[in-house]
Amino acid sequence: MDDIRVVELFAGVGGFRLGLEAASERFKVIWANQWEPYQNEQFAFSCYTRHFGTSPSHICADIAKVKANVPEHDLLVGGFPCQDYSILKKDAKGIEGTKGRFWWEIDAILEKRRPKYVILENVDRLVRSPARQIGRDFSIILRCFYEKGYAVEWRVVNAADYGCAQRRRRTFIVAYHNTTAFYRRLAEDVCKQWLKTMHRYVVTDGIMAQAFPVHSFRKDYFDQWIDELIFPSMHDVTERQHARLHDAGIMINGRIYSLEVVPQRIPPIQLKDILERGIVNERYFLKENELPQWIYKKGAKREIRKRADGSEYVFTEGAMAFPDPLDKPSRTLVTSETKLSRTSHVVQDLLTGRLRTLTPIECERLNGFADDWTAGMPDKMRYFCMGNALVVPMVTKIGNIIYKLNIR
Repeated sequence: MDDIRVVELFAGVGGFRLGLEAASERFKVIWANQWEPYQNEQFAFSCYTRHFGTSPSHICADIAKVKANVPEHDLLVGGFPCQDYSILKKDAKGIEGTKGRFWWEIDAILEKRRPKYVILENVDRLVRSPARQIGRDFSIILRCFYEKGYAVEWRVVNAADYGCAQRRRRTFIVAYHNTTAFYRRLAEDVCKQWLKTMHRYVVTDGIMAQAFPVHSFRKDYFDQWIDELIFPSMHDVTERQHARLHDAGIMINGRIYSLEVVPQRIPPIQLKDILERGIVNERYFLKENELPQWIYKKGAKREIRKRADGSEYVFTEGAMAFPDPLDKPSRTLVTSETKLSRTSHVVQDLLTGRLRTLTPIECERLNGFADDWTAGMPDKMRYFCMGNALVVPMVTKIGNIIYKLNIR
Protein backbone atom coordinates (compact mmCIF):
# COMPACT_ATOMS: atom_id res chain seq x y z
CA MET A 1 0.00 0.00 0.00
CA ASP A 2 1.33 3.47 -0.86
CA ASP A 3 2.44 5.93 1.79
CA ILE A 4 0.30 8.97 2.55
CA ARG A 5 2.80 11.76 1.94
CA VAL A 6 2.51 14.49 4.57
CA VAL A 7 3.81 18.06 4.64
CA GLU A 8 3.87 19.52 8.16
CA LEU A 9 3.84 23.32 8.44
CA PHE A 10 4.41 25.29 11.67
CA ALA A 11 5.49 21.95 13.08
CA GLY A 12 6.40 23.08 16.60
CA VAL A 13 7.72 20.06 18.47
CA GLY A 14 5.93 17.56 16.21
CA GLY A 15 2.40 17.17 17.58
CA PHE A 16 0.76 16.66 14.19
CA ARG A 17 3.38 14.13 13.18
CA LEU A 18 3.01 12.15 16.41
CA GLY A 19 -0.76 12.14 16.10
CA LEU A 20 -0.76 10.92 12.51
CA GLU A 21 1.91 8.28 13.09
CA ALA A 22 -0.19 6.94 15.98
CA ALA A 23 -3.07 6.53 13.52
CA SER A 24 -1.04 4.64 10.90
CA GLU A 25 2.57 4.07 9.89
CA ARG A 26 1.46 4.88 6.34
CA PHE A 27 1.48 8.59 7.21
CA LYS A 28 4.99 9.67 6.17
CA VAL A 29 6.17 13.25 6.75
CA ILE A 30 8.25 14.09 3.66
CA TRP A 31 8.78 17.80 4.39
CA ALA A 32 8.46 19.81 7.60
CA ASN A 33 8.91 23.45 8.48
CA GLN A 34 9.30 25.10 11.87
CA TRP A 35 10.57 28.61 12.51
CA GLU A 36 9.93 30.94 15.41
CA PRO A 37 10.43 34.59 14.42
CA TYR A 38 12.40 36.90 16.69
CA GLN A 39 14.21 34.02 18.41
CA ASN A 40 17.93 33.53 17.94
CA GLU A 41 17.83 29.98 19.29
CA GLN A 42 15.23 27.78 17.61
CA PHE A 43 14.31 25.51 20.52
CA ALA A 44 11.20 23.93 18.97
CA PHE A 45 13.03 23.04 15.77
CA SER A 46 15.91 21.55 17.77
CA CYS A 47 13.40 19.42 19.68
CA TYR A 48 11.79 18.32 16.40
CA THR A 49 15.08 17.22 14.86
CA ARG A 50 16.19 15.54 18.09
CA HIS A 51 13.20 13.21 17.81
CA PHE A 52 12.76 12.93 14.05
CA GLY A 53 16.30 13.43 12.82
CA THR A 54 18.25 16.08 10.96
CA SER A 55 17.26 16.04 7.30
CA PRO A 56 17.31 18.32 4.24
CA SER A 57 13.50 17.99 4.36
CA HIS A 58 13.33 19.44 7.90
CA ILE A 59 13.50 23.18 7.32
CA CYS A 60 14.05 25.96 9.85
CA ALA A 61 13.18 29.14 7.92
CA ASP A 62 10.34 31.57 7.36
CA ILE A 63 7.75 29.65 5.33
CA ALA A 64 7.32 32.72 3.11
CA LYS A 65 10.89 32.22 1.91
CA VAL A 66 10.78 28.45 1.40
CA LYS A 67 7.20 27.69 0.34
CA ALA A 68 8.32 27.23 -3.27
CA ASN A 69 10.29 24.18 -2.10
CA VAL A 70 7.28 22.30 -0.73
CA PRO A 71 7.08 19.00 -2.67
CA GLU A 72 4.04 17.20 -4.06
CA HIS A 73 2.12 15.62 -1.19
CA ASP A 74 -1.20 14.00 -0.25
CA LEU A 75 -1.92 15.66 3.10
CA LEU A 76 -1.03 19.14 4.32
CA VAL A 77 -1.17 19.74 8.08
CA GLY A 78 -0.33 22.63 10.36
CA GLY A 79 -1.21 24.55 13.48
CA PHE A 80 -0.75 27.97 11.93
CA PRO A 81 0.15 30.80 14.36
CA CYS A 82 -2.85 31.82 16.44
CA GLN A 83 -1.86 35.02 18.22
CA ASP A 84 -3.76 37.31 15.86
CA TYR A 85 -6.95 35.30 16.40
CA SER A 86 -6.57 34.80 20.16
CA ILE A 87 -8.81 36.40 22.76
CA LEU A 88 -5.69 36.76 24.93
CA LYS A 89 -4.20 39.28 22.53
CA LYS A 90 -5.47 42.83 22.87
CA ASP A 91 -6.63 44.37 19.57
CA ALA A 92 -6.00 41.12 17.67
CA LYS A 93 -6.07 41.86 13.93
CA GLY A 94 -6.90 38.40 12.68
CA ILE A 95 -5.94 37.57 9.12
CA GLU A 96 -4.45 41.05 8.68
CA GLY A 97 -2.09 40.68 11.66
CA THR A 98 1.65 39.98 11.66
CA LYS A 99 1.10 36.26 12.31
CA GLY A 100 -2.41 36.05 10.88
CA ARG A 101 -0.85 36.61 7.47
CA PHE A 102 0.62 33.11 7.58
CA TRP A 103 -2.73 31.91 6.23
CA TRP A 104 -1.72 33.36 2.88
CA GLU A 105 1.42 31.19 2.84
CA ILE A 106 -0.79 28.12 3.29
CA ASP A 107 -3.07 29.42 0.56
CA ALA A 108 -0.13 29.77 -1.84
CA ILE A 109 0.91 26.16 -1.19
CA LEU A 110 -2.66 24.97 -1.78
CA GLU A 111 -2.73 26.92 -5.05
CA LYS A 112 0.42 25.22 -6.30
CA ARG A 113 0.15 21.68 -4.92
CA ARG A 114 -3.57 20.93 -4.37
CA PRO A 115 -3.07 18.05 -1.87
CA LYS A 116 -5.94 15.60 -1.48
CA TYR A 117 -6.48 16.42 2.18
CA VAL A 118 -5.74 19.28 4.58
CA ILE A 119 -5.89 19.36 8.39
CA LEU A 120 -5.37 22.68 10.16
CA GLU A 121 -5.65 23.71 13.81
CA ASN A 122 -6.08 27.09 15.49
CA VAL A 123 -7.74 28.76 18.47
CA ASP A 124 -11.49 28.45 18.96
CA ARG A 125 -11.94 32.16 18.26
CA LEU A 126 -10.84 31.70 14.63
CA VAL A 127 -14.44 31.03 13.55
CA ARG A 128 -15.55 34.44 14.85
CA SER A 129 -12.44 36.55 14.24
CA PRO A 130 -12.08 39.52 14.35
CA ALA A 131 -14.33 40.93 17.08
CA ARG A 132 -15.37 43.98 15.04
CA GLN A 133 -16.36 41.88 11.99
CA ILE A 134 -17.39 38.51 13.31
CA GLY A 135 -16.63 35.66 10.91
CA ARG A 136 -14.71 37.73 8.38
CA ASP A 137 -11.45 35.80 8.62
CA PHE A 138 -12.94 32.32 8.53
CA SER A 139 -15.22 33.14 5.61
CA ILE A 140 -12.14 34.36 3.71
CA ILE A 141 -10.41 31.06 4.48
CA LEU A 142 -13.46 29.14 3.25
CA ARG A 143 -13.49 31.22 0.07
CA CYS A 144 -9.83 30.36 -0.57
CA PHE A 145 -10.55 26.66 -0.25
CA TYR A 146 -13.61 26.94 -2.49
CA GLU A 147 -11.60 28.60 -5.28
CA LYS A 148 -9.18 25.66 -5.28
CA GLY A 149 -11.81 22.93 -5.46
CA TYR A 150 -12.07 21.86 -1.83
CA ALA A 151 -14.93 20.94 0.46
CA VAL A 152 -14.30 22.00 4.05
CA GLU A 153 -15.48 20.75 7.42
CA TRP A 154 -14.73 22.50 10.68
CA ARG A 155 -15.39 21.90 14.34
CA VAL A 156 -14.48 23.70 17.55
CA VAL A 157 -13.49 20.79 19.79
CA ASN A 158 -12.83 20.68 23.52
CA ALA A 159 -10.25 17.93 24.07
CA ALA A 160 -11.73 17.08 27.48
CA ASP A 161 -15.05 16.20 25.82
CA TYR A 162 -13.28 13.36 24.02
CA GLY A 163 -11.41 11.75 26.88
CA CYS A 164 -8.34 13.96 27.30
CA ALA A 165 -6.99 15.60 30.45
CA GLN A 166 -7.20 19.23 29.30
CA ARG A 167 -10.12 21.55 28.62
CA ARG A 168 -8.50 22.90 25.48
CA ARG A 169 -10.90 24.28 22.86
CA ARG A 170 -9.46 24.45 19.38
CA THR A 171 -10.78 24.88 15.85
CA PHE A 172 -9.94 21.97 13.56
CA ILE A 173 -10.36 22.37 9.82
CA VAL A 174 -10.46 19.38 7.45
CA ALA A 175 -10.56 19.95 3.69
CA TYR A 176 -10.69 17.41 0.86
CA HIS A 177 -10.19 18.08 -2.82
CA ASN A 178 -12.70 17.38 -5.58
CA THR A 179 -10.39 14.64 -6.90
CA THR A 180 -11.05 12.48 -3.81
CA ALA A 181 -13.71 9.80 -3.62
CA PHE A 182 -15.07 11.28 -0.39
CA TYR A 183 -15.65 14.66 -2.07
CA ARG A 184 -17.43 13.04 -4.99
CA ARG A 185 -19.68 11.04 -2.68
CA LEU A 186 -20.59 14.18 -0.73
CA ALA A 187 -21.20 16.14 -3.95
CA GLU A 188 -23.50 13.43 -5.31
CA ASP A 189 -25.47 13.31 -2.05
CA VAL A 190 -25.73 17.11 -1.96
CA CYS A 191 -27.13 17.16 -5.49
CA LYS A 192 -30.03 15.00 -4.28
CA GLN A 193 -30.81 16.77 -1.01
CA TRP A 194 -28.89 19.99 -0.31
CA LEU A 195 -29.44 20.97 3.31
CA LYS A 196 -30.41 17.52 4.57
CA THR A 197 -27.15 16.09 3.23
CA MET A 198 -25.03 18.93 4.60
CA HIS A 199 -26.71 18.58 7.98
CA ARG A 200 -26.10 14.83 7.96
CA TYR A 201 -22.41 15.25 7.17
CA VAL A 202 -21.95 17.77 10.00
CA VAL A 203 -23.77 15.56 12.51
CA THR A 204 -22.95 11.96 11.53
CA ASP A 205 -21.31 11.23 8.17
CA GLY A 206 -18.51 13.77 7.75
CA ILE A 207 -14.86 13.30 8.72
CA MET A 208 -15.22 15.53 11.77
CA ALA A 209 -18.44 13.84 12.85
CA GLN A 210 -16.81 10.42 12.63
CA ALA A 211 -13.73 11.62 14.52
CA PHE A 212 -15.72 13.53 17.15
CA PRO A 213 -19.21 11.98 17.46
CA VAL A 214 -22.17 14.24 18.20
CA HIS A 215 -24.86 13.59 20.80
CA SER A 216 -27.32 16.21 19.55
CA PHE A 217 -27.55 19.63 17.93
CA ARG A 218 -29.28 22.97 18.38
CA LYS A 219 -31.97 24.15 15.99
CA ASP A 220 -30.42 27.44 14.87
CA TYR A 221 -28.25 27.15 11.77
CA PHE A 222 -26.41 29.32 9.23
CA ASP A 223 -26.97 28.68 5.53
CA GLN A 224 -25.45 30.92 2.88
CA TRP A 225 -23.53 30.88 -0.39
CA ILE A 226 -19.87 31.92 -0.46
CA ASP A 227 -20.61 34.26 -3.37
CA GLU A 228 -22.93 36.23 -1.11
CA LEU A 229 -20.01 36.91 1.23
CA ILE A 230 -17.60 38.37 -1.30
CA PHE A 231 -17.03 41.98 -2.34
CA PRO A 232 -15.20 43.49 -5.36
CA SER A 233 -11.79 43.85 -3.68
CA MET A 234 -9.84 42.57 -0.70
CA HIS A 235 -10.12 46.05 0.79
CA ASP A 236 -13.91 45.77 0.67
CA VAL A 237 -13.74 42.32 2.24
CA THR A 238 -11.58 43.43 5.16
CA GLU A 239 -13.74 46.51 5.71
CA ARG A 240 -17.25 45.08 5.28
CA GLN A 241 -17.44 41.29 5.23
CA HIS A 242 -18.80 39.34 8.19
CA ALA A 243 -20.55 36.00 8.78
CA ARG A 244 -22.00 34.66 12.02
CA LEU A 245 -20.77 31.09 11.66
CA HIS A 246 -21.38 28.40 14.25
CA ASP A 247 -18.81 26.07 15.84
CA ALA A 248 -19.48 23.16 13.48
CA GLY A 249 -20.06 23.30 9.76
CA ILE A 250 -19.37 22.31 6.18
CA MET A 251 -18.80 24.06 2.86
CA ILE A 252 -19.05 22.48 -0.59
CA ASN A 253 -19.54 24.01 -4.03
CA GLY A 254 -19.72 27.43 -2.43
CA ARG A 255 -22.54 26.70 0.00
CA ILE A 256 -21.98 26.99 3.76
CA TYR A 257 -24.02 25.22 6.42
CA SER A 258 -23.19 25.48 10.13
CA LEU A 259 -24.82 24.86 13.48
CA GLU A 260 -24.01 24.22 17.12
CA VAL A 261 -23.54 20.58 18.11
CA VAL A 262 -23.42 18.84 21.48
CA PRO A 263 -20.53 16.34 21.75
CA GLN A 264 -20.97 12.69 22.58
CA ARG A 265 -18.72 13.03 25.59
CA ILE A 266 -16.11 10.52 26.72
CA PRO A 267 -15.14 10.77 30.42
CA PRO A 268 -11.94 12.85 30.64
CA ILE A 269 -8.72 12.02 32.42
CA GLN A 270 -8.56 13.85 35.76
CA LEU A 271 -5.74 16.26 36.53
CA LYS A 272 -4.59 14.14 39.47
CA ASP A 273 -3.93 11.24 37.09
CA ILE A 274 -1.27 13.15 35.14
CA LEU A 275 0.57 14.69 38.13
CA GLU A 276 4.03 13.43 39.05
CA ARG A 277 3.87 11.23 42.15
CA GLY A 278 7.47 11.36 43.26
CA ILE A 279 9.67 14.13 44.62
CA VAL A 280 9.24 17.36 42.65
CA ASN A 281 12.02 19.95 42.41
CA GLU A 282 11.67 22.74 44.97
CA ARG A 283 11.70 25.45 42.30
CA TYR A 284 8.14 24.57 41.28
CA PHE A 285 6.65 25.19 44.74
CA LEU A 286 5.01 28.50 45.62
CA LYS A 287 7.12 30.81 47.78
CA GLU A 288 5.54 31.78 51.09
CA ASN A 289 6.06 35.50 50.54
CA GLU A 290 4.33 35.32 47.13
CA LEU A 291 1.19 33.57 48.39
CA PRO A 292 -0.80 36.82 48.96
CA GLN A 293 -0.11 37.82 45.34
CA TRP A 294 -1.30 34.44 44.08
CA ILE A 295 -4.49 34.77 46.14
CA TYR A 296 -5.09 38.26 44.76
CA LYS A 297 -4.49 37.18 41.14
CA LYS A 298 -6.88 34.23 41.44
CA GLY A 299 -9.53 36.05 43.49
CA ALA A 300 -12.65 38.02 42.53
CA LYS A 301 -12.12 41.75 41.96
CA ARG A 302 -14.21 44.88 41.81
CA GLU A 303 -11.97 47.91 41.94
CA ILE A 304 -11.50 51.37 40.53
CA ARG A 305 -8.76 51.60 37.90
CA LYS A 306 -7.45 54.41 35.74
CA ARG A 307 -7.10 54.57 31.99
CA ALA A 308 -4.09 56.07 30.22
CA ASP A 309 -5.95 59.39 29.91
CA GLY A 310 -6.56 59.52 33.66
CA SER A 311 -10.27 58.64 33.56
CA GLU A 312 -11.55 56.01 35.96
CA TYR A 313 -13.52 52.81 35.39
CA VAL A 314 -14.72 49.87 37.47
CA PHE A 315 -12.76 46.67 36.81
CA THR A 316 -14.51 43.41 37.69
CA GLU A 317 -13.27 39.84 37.51
CA GLY A 318 -14.64 36.57 38.84
CA ALA A 319 -12.77 34.23 41.17
CA MET A 320 -10.81 31.23 39.90
CA ALA A 321 -10.35 27.94 41.72
CA PHE A 322 -7.20 28.06 43.85
CA PRO A 323 -5.68 25.56 43.76
CA ASP A 324 -6.94 23.88 40.58
CA PRO A 325 -9.27 20.94 41.32
CA LEU A 326 -7.60 17.57 40.83
CA ASP A 327 -10.80 15.64 40.13
CA LYS A 328 -11.41 17.47 36.82
CA PRO A 329 -9.44 17.90 33.60
CA SER A 330 -7.10 20.89 33.64
CA ARG A 331 -7.81 24.31 32.26
CA THR A 332 -6.14 25.29 28.98
CA LEU A 333 -2.35 25.40 29.15
CA VAL A 334 -0.82 28.78 28.32
CA THR A 335 2.67 29.68 27.14
CA SER A 336 3.43 31.53 30.40
CA GLU A 337 2.73 28.66 32.82
CA THR A 338 4.44 29.07 36.26
CA LYS A 339 4.51 32.87 36.05
CA LEU A 340 2.77 34.53 38.98
CA SER A 341 -0.44 35.18 37.06
CA ARG A 342 -4.13 34.43 37.00
CA THR A 343 -3.83 31.92 34.14
CA SER A 344 -1.03 29.74 35.56
CA HIS A 345 -2.07 26.43 37.06
CA VAL A 346 -1.50 25.85 40.78
CA VAL A 347 -1.95 22.33 42.15
CA GLN A 348 -1.61 20.58 45.47
CA ASP A 349 1.41 18.30 45.29
CA LEU A 350 0.40 14.65 45.72
CA LEU A 351 3.39 13.76 47.89
CA THR A 352 3.69 16.76 50.20
CA GLY A 353 0.34 18.51 49.99
CA ARG A 354 2.10 21.81 49.28
CA LEU A 355 1.04 24.19 46.53
CA ARG A 356 3.09 24.30 43.34
CA THR A 357 2.89 25.03 39.62
CA LEU A 358 2.82 22.34 36.95
CA THR A 359 6.11 20.75 35.92
CA PRO A 360 7.15 20.58 32.26
CA ILE A 361 6.51 16.82 32.27
CA GLU A 362 2.95 17.37 33.48
CA CYS A 363 2.35 19.89 30.70
CA GLU A 364 3.64 17.36 28.17
CA ARG A 365 1.27 14.75 29.53
CA LEU A 366 -1.69 17.16 29.30
CA ASN A 367 -1.00 17.52 25.56
CA GLY A 368 -0.42 13.81 24.99
CA PHE A 369 3.37 13.93 24.57
CA ALA A 370 5.83 11.49 26.14
CA ASP A 371 7.57 12.52 29.36
CA ASP A 372 10.56 14.81 28.74
CA TRP A 373 9.66 15.28 25.08
CA THR A 374 10.92 18.86 25.35
CA ALA A 375 13.88 18.11 27.64
CA GLY A 376 17.09 19.91 26.77
CA MET A 377 15.67 23.44 26.57
CA PRO A 378 15.10 25.96 29.40
CA ASP A 379 11.91 25.44 31.42
CA LYS A 380 10.54 28.74 30.12
CA MET A 381 10.73 27.42 26.57
CA ARG A 382 9.28 24.03 27.53
CA TYR A 383 6.18 25.81 28.83
CA PHE A 384 6.12 28.03 25.75
CA CYS A 385 6.21 25.01 23.43
CA MET A 386 3.46 23.17 25.33
CA GLY A 387 1.30 26.29 25.53
CA ASN A 388 1.48 26.48 21.73
CA ALA A 389 1.12 22.73 21.11
CA LEU A 390 -2.01 20.84 20.16
CA VAL A 391 -3.44 17.84 21.99
CA VAL A 392 -1.91 14.91 20.10
CA PRO A 393 -4.81 12.40 20.48
CA MET A 394 -7.14 14.88 18.71
CA VAL A 395 -5.01 14.57 15.57
CA THR A 396 -4.98 10.78 15.86
CA LYS A 397 -8.78 10.71 15.86
CA ILE A 398 -8.90 12.69 12.60
CA GLY A 399 -6.00 10.68 11.14
CA ASN A 400 -7.86 7.43 11.80
CA ILE A 401 -10.76 8.58 9.61
CA ILE A 402 -8.60 9.91 6.77
CA TYR A 403 -6.58 6.68 6.79
CA LYS A 404 -9.76 4.64 6.41
CA LEU A 405 -10.97 6.85 3.56
CA ASN A 406 -7.63 6.60 1.78
CA ILE A 407 -7.55 2.80 1.74
CA ARG A 408 -11.13 2.32 0.46
